[in-house]
Amino acid sequence: MGSRSSNRSDLERRALEIIINSREKGILQSELWRDLNASSREGSRISIKLEKKGLIKRRRELANGRWTYRLFTDRMPPRIDSIFDSPCVRCDDFYRCGYGGAVSPNKCVKLMRWILKN
Repeated sequence: MGSRSSNRSDLERRALEIIINSREKGILQSELWRDLNASSREGSRISIKLEKKGLIKRRRELANGRWTYRLFTDRMPPRIDSIFDSPCVRCDDFYRCGYGGAVSPNKCVKLMRWILKN
């Protein structure tokens, strides 16, 4: 049973990765289980489990005359342009900064203002 459980969690991780990589467009549940090389039953179980964990959202959709679900996630991978205007990028103390040090991100006023602004 341990191997089956490990295999199932591996499928869940792969499924979540595929869904995240589909970005805002999402992916049809039927496409997901094909990409995973899984049965429709297993694909459905994985989708429902990820939804119950709060990792994805499912929206019912008619595709090719059949009802299926489009799968989305709010957890998008960070984009590099999201940190270009971070104060850390141009900070004079960048190389001295670290948790527990004299200069620390958890005590930085500039960083806190930037986070609250964004």
